[in-house]
Amino acid sequence: MEDNKKNRILVFGGSGYIGKYVVKASISLGYPTFVYTRPVNSQTSPSTKQFCEEFQSIGVKVVEGELEHDQLVAVIKQVDIVICTFGYPQVLEQLKIIDAIKVAGNIKRFLPSEFGVEEDRVNPLPPFQAFLDKKRKIRREIEAANIPYTFIAGHFCGAYFVNFLLRPYEKKNDITVYGDGKIKAVLNYEEDVGHYTIKVANDPQACNRIVIYRPSKNIISQNELISLWEQKTGQKFSKTFVPEDELVKLSQTLPPPQDIPISIIHSAFVRGDHIFDLKDDDLEASQLYPDYNYKSIDQLLDKFLVDPPPPASAAFG
Repeated sequence: MEDNKKNRILVFGGSGYIGKYVVKASISLGYPTFVYTRPVNSQTSPSTKQFCEEFQSIGVKVVEGELEHDQLVAVIKQVDIVICTFGYPQVLEQLKIIDAIKVAGNIKRFLPSEFGVEEDRVNPLPPFQAFLDKKRKIRREIEAANIPYTFIAGHFCGAYFVNFLLRPYEKKNDITVYGDGKIKAVLNYEEDVGHYTIKVANDPQACNRIVIYRPSKNIISQNELISLWEQKTGQKFSKTFVPEDELVKLSQTLPPPQDIPISIIHSAFVRGDHIFDLKDDDLEASQLYPDYNYKSIDQLLDKFLVDPPPPASAAFG
């Protein structure tokens, strides 16, 4: 009987980079889990087909449909919690999900696609700012509709950014450092992001709150990350520093959407937007769930010593 009372969770973007971790965490924590995906046909990518098959094999109910109002309302009425993990191009498509949630009237919690910086507290370079403005629009629409929510600041996806910053599989001796390498950022292992997300989605404490994923062992500067990697590999790396003015120039000259990643790098490693004073009503994930053994940066680097390289198609952040 206990399992029948568990919240039913619907994930949009479940086959995406962070979405698959959220889906697998939901199943592993025992929640009835639905993934909404566009109809699988001859045009569907092989990777999406593979994920759908894998999801079904572990007990996920895969629901095929378009982002069309009546279809969205129908699937949302079957669940209790909605989590969206859409990537950059689809952020404003969440307005359709919000409209459907309003009509369905049964959702206990909506977690929009965030997972990065705490977007209401940063003022980054214009390309990243324009992206965050879209996310802020989604936040304001959720609040205006009185939909119960949890907003997440998950910061960097740890494995992706370790690969991006250290290029460990390229076997090079030179590492690019953005800014002076001293500014600290937060790198969270993707599996932990998935688990924390499912935990906060079902936690009454996190309703209508912002949750920051900032475990103490995951706060690190680029210089510290390189030093730790040198200790583990026994190598000595040379650093090529990219100064702030060059990052700013790149953000102004690269074509969209290539201008966004460099602006995110500037936000994290020059401005230090990952580290800010927590407000009284903020919640921090590792403090909320002290019994959950998250993977530290030190442990994450150990994985890179033994694991094969990730797929080249991984999403930025």
